[in-house]
Amino acid sequence: MYDYISGKVAERNPTHVVIENEGIGYLIQISLNTFSTLGDSDRAKLYIHMAIREDAHVLYGFFDQAERSLFQLLITVSGVGANTARLILSSLSTSETIDAIATGNVNMLQSVKGIGGKTAQRIVVDLKDKVGKAGLSSEKMEPRYNTIKAEALSGLLILGFNKNTADKVLDKLLQQDMELTVEKLIKEALKLL
Repeated sequence: MYDYISGKVAERNPTHVVIENEGIGYLIQISLNTFSTLGDSDRAKLYIHMAIREDAHVLYGFFDQAERSLFQLLITVSGVGANTARLILSSLSTSETIDAIATGNVNMLQSVKGIGGKTAQRIVVDLKDKVGKAGLSSEKMEPRYNTIKAEALSGLLILGFNKNTADKVLDKLLQQDMELTVEKLIKEALKLL
């Protein structure tokens, strides 16, 4: 029904945001990855998946279409509901989840709280072929990208920042500008952390 909702961020929380558009506040459930990517911006555009249940109509929002597509694939797996799929996407990045499914890395999926061995295996078996057909692939970056990111991450860790948070911020910055030097990348990351 909804493809995306954009507007002013009226409320921000690690599990949900309220986006105001034309005087209507939309309560949208989000993953931690989307929350991190949104940062402190006043405006947002989230791609929407609407889940209709007997007791509620729930909007799930995603920063990009790849995360939404992966979420929609995950909820097709028996035993994986919307909240479990959101938990997976909060614990692992979109590319990490796609890698785990494509390579059959059950252990990585099991590292997510609440995902047992059988569920992890079911996710891999059910989605291994579908991930490729849906056009989802983990982006393999060029070696220069990996080296710069690794050096910047090392610097941020030495400064005492959380590895996962710093990693997500660096990914976001490098998606915006692949030509950043290590020094500039760390400076920009410090502004966001």
